[in-house]
Amino acid sequence: MFTSIFKKSTPINYSLIVLSTLVFYFLYHFRVGLSIPGWMGMAEKVGDLVLIFASLFLANFIVKKNTLTKDSSFTIYFYLVFLLFFPKIWGDIRLLFANFFILLTLRRLVSLQTLKSPKEKIFDACLWVFVASLFQFWAVLFVLLVYISIVFHVSRDFRNWLIPFVAFFIVGMIFSAYSLAIVPGSLTHYMQQETINYQLDYFQNQNENIAFSMFVVAVLFFFIPYIVTITNKPLNLQASHKKIAFALVFGGILFAISTPKSNELLVFMIFPMAVMASNMVEYMQSKLQRELVLILTLACGLFAFFSQL
Repeated sequence: MFTSIFKKSTPINYSLIVLSTLVFYFLYHFRVGLSIPGWMGMAEKVGDLVLIFASLFLANFIVKKNTLTKDSSFTIYFYLVFLLFFPKIWGDIRLLFANFFILLTLRRLVSLQTLKSPKEKIFDACLWVFVASLFQFWAVLFVLLVYISIVFHVSRDFRNWLIPFVAFFIVGMIFSAYSLAIVPGSLTHYMQQETINYQLDYFQNQNENIAFSMFVVAVLFFFIPYIVTITNKPLNLQASHKKIAFALVFGGILFAISTPKSNELLVFMIFPMAVMASNMVEYMQSKLQRELVLILTLACGLFAFFSQL
């Protein structure tokens, strides 16, 4: 049933995703209420919803534009399902902003495979990485993915290696001016995030631990076959799929070293996971196996979501 619904991209598929997103969004916010009273709180919650939708459809645009998957709706299906594992993401506007900017980064880096305007794409990608780091400091790790992309495509031109420094200088100057003129102390607060914590003792309850464990199992289940089969992809797409794999790794490292640590930081792994899961389902020969994967991930997501409300 699920395979038949999401194996094509149709208005019905997108309508189901939009409706489901609205349902889970309102369920979460009905349960937790407003953290900030009044119009400011309402504006923040509207911002949460806009960013969730923007991330969903940007993820869909990236895979369709760059042929990372077939013409299906599996990517946004899995993206939504993996969001359910950690419901607090739905109300964390800073992480939603950071994740959205990292998606913009990946959009530019994956499109480097065309070799059209590589300098502009590298600059844009770096710019979005540094903007994302203003919301979550260790998102700066994704600048390493920029250099990996340069190695894959345009390493011979030494000027490409200097572009990240230009983007860093521009973002740094603007943020410093903002910190000095508008919100004094912003720069100090930003630098205080430059700490590392490897401990996994942050769980507030057993349900968060279970959700984390299920997500780790899903990562291993989708990541290992994806890595093994990259060489079976068309030659012109292999670099793009390698970037997706590296994005998952950097997302994992970001979670591992961040302070304060929480399950929501795994949001940066959700898009790579959705791409990997989509590829696995699309290339499965057995329809029963596809159904099992789709249903089991949804069941885990629903269990994690409702158990943590």
